[in-house]
This record gives sequence, C-alpha cells and structure tokens, in this order.
Amino acid sequence: MDGIQSLVPLLLIFGIMYFLLIRPQQKKLKEHQAMVTALRRGDQVITQGGVMGKVTKVKDDSNEVEVEIAQGVNVRVVRSTIATVVSKTEPAK
Repeated sequence: MDGIQSLVPLLLIFGIMYFLLIRPQQKKLKEHQAMVTALRRGDQVITQGGVMGKVTKVKDDSNEVEVEIAQGVNVRVVRSTIATVVSKTEPAK
C-alpha cells in the first residue's frame, strides 16, 4: 500500500505534463501537416526563414513547392519549411 501511495504523485506529474506539453505539441504538428498538404498554386506563404512569396508550382511526387519571391524569381522550397499561409486561393470550380 505504501508503494502505491509513493507512485501516485509521479503519475499525477506525468499526466499534467502530458496535457500541458505533449498533447498540444502533437495537435500543432497535425495542423501544420494539414496546412502543408493543402497548399496549392496561388497561395501566399511565409517560410520559416521569413521569405514571403506566392506558390507557383506544387510538386506532388516530391516534398517541395516552387515559390515566386519576386517577379520572375522562383525558388524551390521544402514543404515542411512553410511556416504559415497568408492568403489562400479559392478552389477551382
């Protein structure tokens, strides 16, 4: 009985850490993955390096997109380095 009582605080600390740290981080990761997979041509994006641009080509077979950062200047960017999508384009109807 004494052994179980000494384990309760440890389990309580683990439970609190799970709900305050691990679970929100997993949720944020899933949201980021959904955002990256939903990228399409015409979206305005910001990379983790702070570069703003417009998606000009989405390559489905590879893990990269082409972003136009200035008129006529295109860079290839790894999808996971897209930090946020500033404005989305409307889907084609």
